[in-house]
Amino acid sequence: MQTIDSNQPTGLAFVEASPLLVLELGAVVHAGFPSPAEDLGAKRIDLTAQLIKHPQATFLLRARGESMREAGIFDGDVLIVDKAVPPRSGHIVIAVVDGEFVCKQLHLRAGRMKLKAANPCFPDIVPRDGQVVEIWGVVTAAIKTMRL
Repeated sequence: MQTIDSNQPTGLAFVEASPLLVLELGAVVHAGFPSPAEDLGAKRIDLTAQLIKHPQATFLLRARGESMREAGIFDGDVLIVDKAVPPRSGHIVIAVVDGEFVCKQLHLRAGRMKLKAANPCFPDIVPRDGQVVEIWGVVTAAIKTMRL
């Protein structure tokens, strides 16, 4: 990961295309009762290939706040944002509203846009007439760090 120049927002980084290989166990992790019949085979997987489809258009942003918690995005998560993915209604997106980055769910209906929060305590963003809202990129994954 490498930091972008000062023309980009603080905390924004782009992803280099080099592979990141980690060990993947061949077993499935059950959230209920374990299956004793599972074999624990292991192989290496490339996290870059798994998580990043367009390396030159992919950026990492750190989420702040709780407005997207019901979409599984929590304060401190690292968001993988792909600018090459065309945004569609229902996508979680990074938008620029009044010069600020926001993470919301995009809703398009009858030519109107709404940026919907995934937490009822936060208002949706409905652009006013003349207000410029840019859909900057589509969130393709969130990386979580477990608090110990």
